[in-house]
Amino acid sequence: MTKNKYPLRINIGFLLNQPVGTSHDFDFDFDRVKLPPDIELSDFSGNAHISRTRQGLLVEGDFVGEAQQECVRCLADVQQPLRTEFQELFAFKNHPISESGLIVPDDGYIDLGPIVGDYLTLEIPINPTCREECRGLCPICGANLNEEPEDHSHPELMEE
Repeated sequence: MTKNKYPLRINIGFLLNQPVGTSHDFDFDFDRVKLPPDIELSDFSGNAHISRTRQGLLVEGDFVGEAQQECVRCLADVQQPLRTEFQELFAFKNHPISESGLIVPDDGYIDLGPIVGDYLTLEIPINPTCREECRGLCPICGANLNEEPEDHSHPELMEE
């Protein structure tokens, strides 16, 4: 896990006084990272393309990672691949037109962690499965049916 409390915090101060149209790419690559609100990711990478506009700074992000989930059928751990692309405008204080309410901070640093974390959280499936044909758990004994023979049954219960 990255030790940095704000792994996606970037210095954009140099872009503030540049002419409209100036842009810069920021690349990210972490084996493990934790992002707000509370998402832990492995094999995380991405790019933020930031452009100076009249209204502020346009951030175009493309990020991927894997989140550990639990299969809703068999309860096995699943590495769920996630990907998100987004555009967000950090508006200058004198042009507060950003729909999301994002404002360019006075200190010249933007933390993309909460934004990327929110977008990737939206990509997590509601009912993750380990595979499409997952057979789940036996309702009688709780065995993982993916690890049992196709004819798994409980004949002793049928005789009663």
